[in-house]
Amino acid sequence: MLGTLLQISSHKRKACKQSQTSKSPENAAYLPFRTGYQLKDRPIFQSHCSLRYCWPPAPAKVCAEVKMEAGRVRKQRQVLIFFLLLGVAQADWGPRRYFVMEETESGSFVADLAKDLGLGIGELAARKARVVSEDNESRLQLDLQTGKLILNEKLDREQLCGPTEPCIMHFQVLLKKPMEVFRAELLVGDVNDHSPEFPEREMILKILESSPPGTVFPLKKAQDLDVGNNNIQNYNIGPNSYFHISTPNPGDGRKYPELVLDKELDHEEQCEFRLTLTALDGGSPPRSGTTQIRVMVLDVNDNAPQFEQTLYEVQVPENSPLGSLVVKVSARDLDAGANGQITYSLFYSSEEIGKTFGLSNLSGEVRLIKMLDFETISSYELDIEASDGGGLSGKCSVSIKVLDVNDNSPELIISSFASPIPENSPETEVALFRTRDRDSGENGRMVCSIQDDVPFKLKPSVENFYRLVTEGVLDRETRAQYNITITVTDLGTPRLKSEHSILILVSDVNDNAPAFSQTSYTLSVRENNSPALHIGSVSATDRDSGSNAQLTYSLLPPQDPHLPLASLVSINADNGQLFALRALDFEALQAFEFRVGATDRGSPALSSQALVRVVVLDDNDNSPFVLYPLQNASAPCTELVPRAAEPGYLVTKVVAVDRDSGQNAWLSFQLLKATEPGLFGVWAHNGEVRTARLLSERDAARHRLVVLVKDNGEPPLSASVTLHVLLVDGFSQPYLPLPEVAPERAQADSLTVYLVIALASVSSLFLFSVLVFVAVRLCRRRRAAPRGVCSVPESHFAGHLVDVSGTGTLSQSYQYEVCLRGDSESNEFKFLKPILPNILRQHCGRKSEDIPTLQNNLDQHKT
Repeated sequence: MLGTLLQISSHKRKACKQSQTSKSPENAAYLPFRTGYQLKDRPIFQSHCSLRYCWPPAPAKVCAEVKMEAGRVRKQRQVLIFFLLLGVAQADWGPRRYFVMEETESGSFVADLAKDLGLGIGELAARKARVVSEDNESRLQLDLQTGKLILNEKLDREQLCGPTEPCIMHFQVLLKKPMEVFRAELLVGDVNDHSPEFPEREMILKILESSPPGTVFPLKKAQDLDVGNNNIQNYNIGPNSYFHISTPNPGDGRKYPELVLDKELDHEEQCEFRLTLTALDGGSPPRSGTTQIRVMVLDVNDNAPQFEQTLYEVQVPENSPLGSLVVKVSARDLDAGANGQITYSLFYSSEEIGKTFGLSNLSGEVRLIKMLDFETISSYELDIEASDGGGLSGKCSVSIKVLDVNDNSPELIISSFASPIPENSPETEVALFRTRDRDSGENGRMVCSIQDDVPFKLKPSVENFYRLVTEGVLDRETRAQYNITITVTDLGTPRLKSEHSILILVSDVNDNAPAFSQTSYTLSVRENNSPALHIGSVSATDRDSGSNAQLTYSLLPPQDPHLPLASLVSINADNGQLFALRALDFEALQAFEFRVGATDRGSPALSSQALVRVVVLDDNDNSPFVLYPLQNASAPCTELVPRAAEPGYLVTKVVAVDRDSGQNAWLSFQLLKATEPGLFGVWAHNGEVRTARLLSERDAARHRLVVLVKDNGEPPLSASVTLHVLLVDGFSQPYLPLPEVAPERAQADSLTVYLVIALASVSSLFLFSVLVFVAVRLCRRRRAAPRGVCSVPESHFAGHLVDVSGTGTLSQSYQYEVCLRGDSESNEFKFLKPILPNILRQHCGRKSEDIPTLQNNLDQHKT
């Protein structure tokens, strides 16, 4: 319908232009209509070609008919416009079309896309709207703030589309979230910005003088890069009486000027003419181009060359090699001699045709001199002229159709790409791209694929768009990057493909807790260490990366609330090194446990724990301590030894302990000093003091022994103890005062002496009764010993007795009750009492004669 209106308007303009020669009714133009309406050969003057007005001198009847026809045309136009608008409204599903004139300034408004798409302005920015053209050139720009489509640069219709009409630029509007593609077309209107140009500045025509009037001589046409009405509409020449210009319309839209002979020529009268040919386009204002025509009048040559075909149609594959034969034209001339010799030439050729095809002047062969490209130009039209020696010529046309060959690999154009992507995200769009193949038909159909061993997949969209999305959740710790190869293959023969590789990085998410190298650590440190001593380290790793793998170490609250962990150890938060804050004491704390934590810096933060056990190693920092005999007693203890004691008689036993452990607590004993050397000896391992020989009357009654107790540490530590030994003839001999007793103690109150004597007497009677009871029991046991029976009842020690059984390094248990007082003038003592039941239990089943200690004790009891 729109075409009908345009054609009506076009014919109106033609009628106006054809009537420009004169205002007289004789030279008036006729107004034809494509719709079938005309004024039945009624003239309308050039000055008012519009149907709305009539020239006043015209007859009234003619004007009335003109007005009537104008009314019909208006009604027709209104109906056509209505149906046109209705068709546009119903075609909303198709590509949206917009119009802009070429040479429009950059930044000019084209369309309000937000309004046309029914979207809010904020929605365009939120959905990341963008404009993508077919040739990937950014000629259009979408303003996301206003939703308006504007020109990014000046458009040149001739550069975009060449002679193609209409000139349509396809583009798409891409929207995300969700993915949508709107197709649109921009119709670029032509502006009359090019003037017609002739291929030559001068054309030479050779015309026989015998040519009759009305003979037509084709001329080379001018070229105008504009299209439509802006293209060449008419040709004319300067005033002369022999020729005029005719412009026939062959139906293919091309107009060729023809020189028409109006009257006979006479070579003898005028052998040459010079004419100016002018080409006019239909623009407003119109543009023109001129060339010179040189007409040479020849003598008679009555046969012009004739082609075998007026139209040659050939098909040529686009991959034809250079020099290949496209077509061979042939013409013949019935004349003989020079008038029959034919030469061929391209009658009209554009610059592109002249660079692509070569014509042999003698043979008429057309060969390729430049490779063809179906995607650039799919067809060519050649006009070939055959001229004889007499100046006559003939013309034929060659239509060359280029056949498409699968010579273009598919193309891949990425519209958006996101990298890196989070590792734990579900289906995520990584890239949006489209494919394109410049071939046609099956050669232009494509399939797209990626390799199978990657967790990604392709999702086809519209208009050859694809989305590359993740298939499931990724794990950066398993694989941190992927090299995806997208392969696009066409369906031509042979098949062509192109590959595009993209590197996708996987960003880390804090999904891995720190892991210690050991679940528990055992560290050792010697006691008496220096403060801030490095005692060891804990180490943890995190499979994540970046800040998610940066760890911070800390001490966790101990399970034992009484453990002062904060004052014992500290930890370096960056590297996990542990330090002792103060000196440790093995004797106070031999080992302690606590937990350390490792926390990453992710969000949310993850952590783990490990157990640390610190073992304090003993250092020899404690000297031996003597338990017996006591050295700080108010009164020194004296050991009584009968002069009748045999060698090896047990005098006493030094009992000592060491707070250290291990070899630091292994004690050894030695006699450091004695009043009479060689009389007593000390066993090195148990501290027993025994007589080394028989006692004699010549031996002094009082002896002072210094025993050294030494541990096995490094360096060894020691302690000494002083023993007082009194040699007596019998246990009834009164105790002799020791010289060490202070004289002031001898002068104690007499009342205290009497009380001590009374107490000693009572104690002696009680002791005597006990001895008798024990002796009776021993006699009974001695009788039962040969029979292998040993029955010793267990008895508890009295509260005033000292039990040293199992203490230190003693191998036997003894009970001593010795009290020597130096604060009384009449001293008294209690008898030495070995623990008979313990001795009997140790030597159960043996005779008393085989047990020296037991025998010594029994002998003393008998006396």
